[in-house]
Amino acid sequence: MARPRKPLLSTDRIVETARSLVDAEGLAALSTRRLAAELGVSGPSLYNHFRTKDQILEAVADSVSAQVDLSMFQDGRDWRTALHDWAVSYRAALRDHPNIVPVLARGPGRRPAGLRLADAVFGAMVAAGWPPSTATSIGALMRYFVTGSALGSFAGGFVDDEAAYDPADYPHLGQAHLLAEQQEKIDERAFETGLTALLDGLTQQYNALPP
Repeated sequence: MARPRKPLLSTDRIVETARSLVDAEGLAALSTRRLAAELGVSGPSLYNHFRTKDQILEAVADSVSAQVDLSMFQDGRDWRTALHDWAVSYRAALRDHPNIVPVLARGPGRRPAGLRLADAVFGAMVAAGWPPSTATSIGALMRYFVTGSALGSFAGGFVDDEAAYDPADYPHLGQAHLLAEQQEKIDERAFETGLTALLDGLTQQYNALPP
C-alpha cells in the first residue's frame, strides 16, 4: 500500500498554521522550528517561502488585515457610516486574533492587505471632501482607536474577587468584581460609545469645512 501523501507545503498553509499557533499560544510560541514541526516538514523547507520568522509574522498580520471588510467604501455609504462600519469590521478581525495585534499596531509597512486598507480609508475620506492632510489624520486616529481597543479588555482587567476592592481604599469600586463576568457586553458598549463620540467630533469638523 502506498504511503499517504503529505499535504503540499504552500505559503497559504504556512501562514494559516502560523496564525493558528499565534492565536493559541501567543507570539512567543512562534519559531521556525516549532512551525516546521506543526507542519510536519523540516525547518529548511520553510525558507523556500519565507526567509525569516519576522516575514512569517508579517504575513500572518496581513492575513488578518485581509479579513477586514472594505466594501463600505465602494458601495455608496456616506463617509461617517462607512467609517463606523469599517471600524466595527476592523475590530472584529482583531478581536478574533488578539495576539497578532502588537504586530498590526506597528502599521502596514509593506503588507499588501494593510496597504489596501489604508488606501481605501484615505481615498474615501478625500472623495468625501476631507482635505488630504485631515484624511491622513483620520486614518491614523481610527487605527489608534481600533487597535488600542483590541490590545486588551477594560472589564477583563478587574479580578472577580470582592475582597480585592477594600472600600477603605477604593470607595467607588464596590461593584468592580462583577465587571469580568460582563466583559464582552461592557467592552462592546465602550467601543461603540467611543466610536460614536469620535465620529460626532469628526462630523462637527466636516460641517465646518469651507465649501
